[in-house]
Amino acid sequence: MQTIRSTTYPGGTDTTDQTDPADPTDGTDGAERARSGPGRDLTALLAGAATAAGGLGALLAFTGQGSPLRGPFVLFFLLAAPAAAIAAALTGLDPLGRAVASLAGAVAVDMLVAQVLLATHQWSVRGGLVAVSAFSALVLLLVAVRRWHGRTPGRRGW
Repeated sequence: MQTIRSTTYPGGTDTTDQTDPADPTDGTDGAERARSGPGRDLTALLAGAATAAGGLGALLAFTGQGSPLRGPFVLFFLLAAPAAAIAAALTGLDPLGRAVASLAGAVAVDMLVAQVLLATHQWSVRGGLVAVSAFSALVLLLVAVRRWHGRTPGRRGW
């Protein structure tokens, strides 16, 4: 299916793009064309904001500050850190399946950490944060090592 895009620039010039985004013969891929425009950096901005919110939650919990934002930010950290690590490991799924699987995995990791800490009578907020942070860092480290050694499907052309 062919996509026809028409754009009028300031000054009156009209351009029409009749290339197919899925056509590999036109020299560009559809992802590159879809990322152009004013909203192209929105993903990086949202990732940075999520990292800042999660980091602030962990910092508030580790320092013992009594801020009213401590609870929501810590909860966000407890969901976002393992979800991001699991999503980085699941490169073969489509984006919606990846998001659902990583959020479900994050909830499972949080419940497993809580169950282990309660069963060993070592429960504390800081201990839970350390365990979740360690799990997330370990998974991200393993993903980075796997990519560095070239064992991802994308680098072999699969």
